[in-house]
Amino acid sequence: MKFRRPEAENLEAVEVLPQVLLKTLQSLESESLIIVPGEKILFQSPGITNFAIVKDERITSEDLMALIRVARRTNETHRSRIEIARGPIGAGKREFEVSVSPLNDEGMVLVLISDQSEARRIDAVRRDFVANVSHELKTPIGALGLLSEAILGAKDQPEAVVKFASRMQIEAKRLTDLVQEIIDLSRLQSSDPLQKAFALEASDVVREAVAQAALSAESRKITVEIGEIEDATVIGDRDQLIMAVLNLVENAINYSPENTKVSVVVKIKDELLEISVTDQGIGIAEGELARVFERFYRVDPARSRMTGGTGLGLSIVKHVALNHGGDIKVWSKEGVGSTFTLQLPIAKSLEEEPS
Repeated sequence: MKFRRPEAENLEAVEVLPQVLLKTLQSLESESLIIVPGEKILFQSPGITNFAIVKDERITSEDLMALIRVARRTNETHRSRIEIARGPIGAGKREFEVSVSPLNDEGMVLVLISDQSEARRIDAVRRDFVANVSHELKTPIGALGLLSEAILGAKDQPEAVVKFASRMQIEAKRLTDLVQEIIDLSRLQSSDPLQKAFALEASDVVREAVAQAALSAESRKITVEIGEIEDATVIGDRDQLIMAVLNLVENAINYSPENTKVSVVVKIKDELLEISVTDQGIGIAEGELARVFERFYRVDPARSRMTGGTGLGLSIVKHVALNHGGDIKVWSKEGVGSTFTLQLPIAKSLEEEPS
């Protein structure tokens, strides 16, 4: 499913504006709006729906409205940088370059919005990311080196060789998982899922994520139950959303004692879709809650080593949430358990993708 094409949503604009102007706007990399007096939107490009800038056919950004008024009053083009939220809850704000140009003497203006800050943001993130990755890779690589030396020294002791080789397998798996999650996080930081968004049923995303976690749950003797589901359609990247829910479920499994339950519930609250994953695990101290979404941060390092945790799972969830205009919340109490809630905007104005 994809967004409707602008022609279907801007019939009046097609009648009023020259076809060459409409085609030009649709070919630009910048998102665009044409606004007439009364702040009526005559035309909007498809990508505008990805930002919380228009609601009920009205502009919601006060900063943008102020720029429009200045452009009309001076009859000149004005440019500025404004912050625009990626969703209705204001999470994941990004800075955009905005240009407002008068088109005629009657107050019609053209608004162009472009994300010039993205390249700078990605560059800063990558520098920080490389530093963290270099540190994290040292542990499993160093362990593999020591274990290989131990095997060479115990080549005449079959039992010792088996012991060290088994340990090497564990470290190799940890290294493989870490590299894969580094790749996943790197992709999340360098791409925008809303650039090519599709409509997805939340229930399908949840069921697929739970199915992928089945083996992990079985090996740790954890029961994963899907509880109440208030289904709704969200927009975004299917693989990323499944990965986010899967990380929440597997995190709950890894930090739960055997023979306990993990439940997944989907509800609609305040026009947002909430996917909540609740466990009966060890819980998180109040002082740790603010840091659980940091890259490579582990609440219990010893348990992370035991379960093979990389410290990247919740950071990946946070990135997916923000990139989809949503957010992630956590409630936890030590000795009782934790609930992680992924919040996503509910999709509007969508039509099915041609088969």
